[in-house]
Amino acid sequence: MCAYVLVAEDDQKQAELARRYLEREGHEVVVVADGRAALEQIRQRPPALLVLDVMMPKVDGLDVCRILRRESDLPVLMLTARSTEDDLLLGLDLGADDYMTKPYSPRELVARARSLLRRGQRTQADPVLRVGAVHVDPVRHEVRSDGRLVDCTPGEFQLLQAMAAQPARAFTRDQLLGYLHGFDRYITNRTVDVHVMNLRRKIEPNPRKPARLVTVYGIGYKLVEESPRVG
Repeated sequence: MCAYVLVAEDDQKQAELARRYLEREGHEVVVVADGRAALEQIRQRPPALLVLDVMMPKVDGLDVCRILRRESDLPVLMLTARSTEDDLLLGLDLGADDYMTKPYSPRELVARARSLLRRGQRTQADPVLRVGAVHVDPVRHEVRSDGRLVDCTPGEFQLLQAMAAQPARAFTRDQLLGYLHGFDRYITNRTVDVHVMNLRRKIEPNPRKPARLVTVYGIGYKLVEESPRVG
């Protein structure tokens, strides 16, 4: 079974070792050295398997896994130098499919990758989130409004995806703030308001009278199919 495998590992020797053994198995392997690059690569071209180191710069592996699980069920094999039970359980709770501690056998890495790839061969339902005229595609990392492709920043996309996954749910600013970790370096409640304002310019027919991304007074915001209320 040949597949496209993404390895996210900032230790160059470990990354090359994983690449070499996985390529011997016949896989196409791409290596990135930090968590932000891993997320960008996944959104540009989703791999069949992600081999993910925990300790990485910019966005660590745990945050990558947390963010990724909001977007897809891509199989994740997590690698870490930590070996405590708490670390193991945290990684699995965040959605990792398997977990290996360093130092590890490259042959075992290949065997576990083979197992995850077999498990990953399943038909997936349509992943697109649709709320009226607003469509959010987590796999392609695309947003469309009235059929028109909309450019969104990573932070804007995260907020819109969170609300599209639970349409008509009222989110507080603090709840929405939690979706921005790993994307916005300096975040406050005001950051959420700015993202919402920018999103309204992009997805609303009339941004001055929001009917899709509406304000819930005293609480926060929600995404709805249609609303006559002014946000």
